[in-house]
Order: sequence, then C-alpha cells, then structure tokens
Amino acid sequence: MAYVANAPRTAFAPARFVATVAENLSVYRTRRAAFKRTLAELDSLNDRELSDLGLTRFMIEDVAREAARRAA
Repeated sequence: MAYVANAPRTAFAPARFVATVAENLSVYRTRRAAFKRTLAELDSLNDRELSDLGLTRFMIEDVAREAARRAA
C-alpha cells in the first residue's frame, strides 16, 4: 500500500531573503562595532587598571567577544 503526503511547498521569496541578509548584516555590524569599541577601551587601560577590574591582558579579547554577543 502506498500513499502520497502532500506537503505544502514554500516558494523562494527573494524579498524575504534580501531582508534576512540585510538584518544579519546589521547585526554583524553592531556586534563588530561593540567588539572593536570594547577592545580599544580595555586595551587603553594600564595593567593596574585592568587588575582593579579583575582582568588580565590575556582576557581582553574574550571580554570584548562577550560584549559583542550581548550587543545585538
């Protein structure tokens, strides 16, 4: 016994595709700006100031990456 399941087909929607790409680009730019800003601010601090924040130079990129994740 055989049967056919009719699943609705979704048509390719160029407008939705372009909107999604534009939104993803906007999120990327926002996150990249937050990363670069945080990285520059933390990098400008001296070791004593970083220590007051509980950070080391090795942690700066990780902290900047986490700030970027939370930006969008």
